[in-house]
Amino acid sequence: MARPSKYVRKVRELRKKLWPEIDFESQLWDRKRNDGFVTMPRTMPLIIGIIDDLTKGAPAGMTYAELWCRAFDEMYVSLSKSKELAFHSGFIGQRAERTWAEKIRKLDELGFISVKPGQAGPLSHALILNPYLVIKALHDAGNVGITQDKYNALVERAIDIGAGDLDEEREDDDVLP
Repeated sequence: MARPSKYVRKVRELRKKLWPEIDFESQLWDRKRNDGFVTMPRTMPLIIGIIDDLTKGAPAGMTYAELWCRAFDEMYVSLSKSKELAFHSGFIGQRAERTWAEKIRKLDELGFISVKPGQAGPLSHALILNPYLVIKALHDAGNVGITQDKYNALVERAIDIGAGDLDEEREDDDVLP
């Protein structure tokens, strides 16, 4: 097993001192030991907030988060279980599926996803597109739903975490190893 990095050792030491009563092995969720995890950008809370701003009055951020949590690395999601997807997105009652479908259409219209028809109807398949590129394109087009403060926060956080998706010119040659 690889030796933990200096950062990991420091955090583990700090954890022990701050929470001596916690058994970290049994009480913390660990993606390496537990199934059911997904990879997502560290900026996802900002992305969801921007989506909610873009869909004011009918926020679609949780619908987007539910899709993301169902996607594997291929960024594809089957929409055939619309009732389940609607419930997991937070919609209940008689209009749940209809409300969910409205959110899906709005995410498609904004460019966050691309929807294709199939045997489950017009909303059968979804491809999740790079949210950084979608937000950048909407911002550059002057979409009033993207506030400058949130866009700047996304840019700052992306730089902070080393995500180059919002860079003006991205060339594979410029990527550091």
